[in-house]
Amino acid sequence: MPSARDEAAPPTMSDVARLAGVSVMTVSNVVNGKDARVSQAMRDRVHEVISELGYRVNMPARALRLGRIGVVALAVPMLDDLYYGEVAQRLADRFEDHGLRLAVESTRGALTRELAVLDDSRLTTYDGVVLAAAAGDASVLEGLQPSTPLVILGERSVPDRFSQVSMDNRGGALRATMDLLRLGARRIALIGGATDGGEGMAAGRTAGHLEALDAAGVARVAELIVPAGVRPQDGYAAAASLLDAGVAFDALLCVTDALALGAMAAVAARGLRIPEDVQVIGWDDTAVGAMATPALSSVAPDNAAAAEATVRLLMGRIESPSFPPEHVVVSTEVRHRGTTRR
Repeated sequence: MPSARDEAAPPTMSDVARLAGVSVMTVSNVVNGKDARVSQAMRDRVHEVISELGYRVNMPARALRLGRIGVVALAVPMLDDLYYGEVAQRLADRFEDHGLRLAVESTRGALTRELAVLDDSRLTTYDGVVLAAAAGDASVLEGLQPSTPLVILGERSVPDRFSQVSMDNRGGALRATMDLLRLGARRIALIGGATDGGEGMAAGRTAGHLEALDAAGVARVAELIVPAGVRPQDGYAAAASLLDAGVAFDALLCVTDALALGAMAAVAARGLRIPEDVQVIGWDDTAVGAMATPALSSVAPDNAAAAEATVRLLMGRIESPSFPPEHVVVSTEVRHRGTTRR
C-alpha cells in the first residue's frame, strides 16, 4: 500500500515516462514542444498519461533552468470580446504545452495602451508578448526596439522586422459576398464597414465586399456601408439605423459575429424573418454564434493555424534572438448555417 507521503507527492516526469512506456527524454521533448521526431501516437500517449496523473511542469524550476520568467503576455483590445476570448484560451493552451503561462492585458484599442505594453519597464515581466494591434501603423512602430520577443496579430501595417499573424480579410469578405449574391441577395448591407479607406480589419473586409459587387455587376450603394464598433449593441444600432431610415436591404454581412448577433436582434424586433427576409453572415465563427437561433453563418478564419503560427514565431524568438521574422496570413472559409438560405 502506498504511504501517505507517496499519495501526497506530486507526479514527476519519471512517473509519466514509466506509465507511458517511454523515456524521460521523450516526455521532456513532448512537454517542451520539441517533439518533431516523436510519433503522433507516442505524443498522444504522453499527453494521455499527463492528464491521467495530473502532472504539472514545475514552472519555477523550469524558468530558473532556462533563464526565463515562464510567462508570456497577450494584449488585446477588449477582454469581453467573443473572438478575443477564444483567441486567449487557444493561445493559453498552446503556450502551456511549452511550459509557459499566458497573462492577458486589455489595451482598450488605444494606441497609448498598446505602446505601454511594449515599454521596457513592463517587458521585464514577460518572456515575450503577443500584441493584437488595433491602433497605429508602421510609422508608430518604426522607432520601437522592444527588448522582449514580439508577435503582432492583426492587419495593421508593421515594420518587416516584426513577426505578424493576420487573416485573409479581403478574400473572406469577397467569398461571403459572392455567396450572398449566389443565394439571391442584391442589397447587402456591410455592418462595421470602412468608409474612409485606410488599413486594418474593416478596410480589408470592405475592399473584398466591394470587389465581389463589382465582379457581379451589382451597383455599390454608399448608404449600405455602415461603420460600427465591434460589440452586439453596435450591431443592433447599425441595423436599426438602416431600418429607421427606410434603407432597404435583403442581407447583412457583419465584420464580427458580435455585430451580427446584435443586428439579428434588431431585424427580429422589426418582425423580419431570418433568413427568409434577411440573410446574415458574421465573421470569426465563434461558439456563441454557432449556438444562436438560428445558428449564425460566419466567415471562419483558420484559428488553429493562427494559434500555431503565433506560438511558433514567438517561441522561435524566445529561443533564438536571430530567429527570422515572418508574416503569416491564415486562410478563411464561409460556414453556412441557419442565417443563410444555402
